[in-house]
Amino acid sequence: MDIATVIGVVFAFGMVLMGIMSGGPLTLFVNTPSLLIVVGGTFGIIFINYPLREVLGLAGVVKNVFFTQPRDAQGLIPTFVEYATRARREGILALESAANDLEDPFFKQGLELVIDGLEPQSIREILETEIEHLERRHTKGADILNALGTFAPAMGMLGTLIGLVQMLQSMSDPSSIGPAMAVALITTFYGSILANMIALPMAGKLAMRSKEESLEKGMIIEGIMSISAGDNPRIVERKLHSYLSPSLRETSTGHRGE
Repeated sequence: MDIATVIGVVFAFGMVLMGIMSGGPLTLFVNTPSLLIVVGGTFGIIFINYPLREVLGLAGVVKNVFFTQPRDAQGLIPTFVEYATRARREGILALESAANDLEDPFFKQGLELVIDGLEPQSIREILETEIEHLERRHTKGADILNALGTFAPAMGMLGTLIGLVQMLQSMSDPSSIGPAMAVALITTFYGSILANMIALPMAGKLAMRSKEESLEKGMIIEGIMSISAGDNPRIVERKLHSYLSPSLRETSTGHRGE
């Protein structure tokens, strides 16, 4: 569970609800026609804009916002230093058992390619292609959420226009002006909530995680290539340190033997 996401959702919606309830009952902001226009209309446009399979996969995308596997790029450095040391002392085939024990498929694949004796350029091309496809998959989910954030306010404005038309057509009946004005205003409110408190923040979180994962995998590629080249463990450590912020470099430790 991503605690930051949970705290953000609770705090943001909590503050909005407190602001609403401090000025009147919550029911004032509940309007079924407005919900139909904004929520139904927005998701209808999403189905028009994207293939069915990708839209149906949106639930899994949203799940990734709240649940994510913790990443420890800093912890990769001692592992690579250890592998580089073992490879220099015992040969690259000594890492075969280590590769079998790896849980990260990307790391395991890269190490197996080195053990199999592939050319360094081929190894890099294979692993970089994996990263490219990973980024494309992540981009699809974030794109749908960004589209939601774009279309929701537009549907809110459409609802506002509908409400204004209804209000202007019934100016002679004062009792109908209130409900029409409610639709006109609340649809804009719903569109803003859906876009700015749900869709766009989630898209931003997914984009950030995609960058973090790509950075970690880039770090793995650098370590794999260093092992393939037979680099000194100290050189491996320094290369990988360049992927970390200065504060993390200070706390990162690794075996320095050769």
